[in-house]
Amino acid sequence: MGVTAVLALPLLLLGISGLLFIYQEVSRLWSKSAVQNKVVVITDAISGLGKECARVFHTGGARLVLCGKNWERLENLYDALISVADPSKTFTPKLVFLDLADISCVQDVAKEVLGCYGCVDILIHNASVKVKGPADKISLELDRRVMDANYFGPITLTKVLLPNMISRRTGQIVLVNNIQGKLGVPFRTAYAASKHAALGFFDCLRAEVEEYDVVVSTVSPTFIRSYNVHPAQGSWEASICKFFSRKLTYGVHPVDVAEEVMRTVRRKKQEVFMANPIPKAAVYVRTFFPEFFFAVVACGVKERLSVPEEG
Repeated sequence: MGVTAVLALPLLLLGISGLLFIYQEVSRLWSKSAVQNKVVVITDAISGLGKECARVFHTGGARLVLCGKNWERLENLYDALISVADPSKTFTPKLVFLDLADISCVQDVAKEVLGCYGCVDILIHNASVKVKGPADKISLELDRRVMDANYFGPITLTKVLLPNMISRRTGQIVLVNNIQGKLGVPFRTAYAASKHAALGFFDCLRAEVEEYDVVVSTVSPTFIRSYNVHPAQGSWEASICKFFSRKLTYGVHPVDVAEEVMRTVRRKKQEVFMANPIPKAAVYVRTFFPEFFFAVVACGVKERLSVPEEG
């Protein structure tokens, strides 16, 4: 009996591994079929996440419209995509210069985006401007710039492209947002405000366009970290506030977010929250025990930043 169990265990593990592999391959092929020949617009395609989304959707056979505010970096992305792609299975991406913070130009550029293929099937809002600093040290001009890039820019682009989706009775809008669209973190007033505003707009829009078969999805990671930054290992810190803050700021890798965006498009999910248990718990605590949440956050604010950092 013991020998049989010992022999059966490796076979069981092998079988489970095989099933997982088959599931992953079927899921990958299903994802590709979901976007094949679809017109996919990606804003800030030159960012870490934008590049990964471009790679995933380009491999899936989508007709990409890549938007960014640096033409040289857009061309570099273009070269990188076509250098590894099978031309018989992929479409040549189209490039559009777009700075969402420049509201005066967004409408005209949006018409250019629409003119690339005459329609848009999937719009991925990825662009974002971050700013860090005490509220009293950040100028109103900078507040407005963050709000333009993170809120007014995306909704302006959406308003131009949406009638096409409604008239065709098909389409999907994906907002890559942030945990700060659900709760505020100290020294991120402008950024959190813009993310709250964007989430509110697209939550309302979701209900408005459902009857036209237009899907609105939000993907909210904690933070999207750079390729070479990984969370430091460590045990419980002396201060629970520091531990909470450290866990809250752990980000997810751009590759993981891009794959989740693809799954969201494939499954037409309405909301996805990408976070480890600490940030998820923080959202629930903020909702049901706000006074406790505010007290914990306030305890963690000990050092004031004197110079805002923009990125």
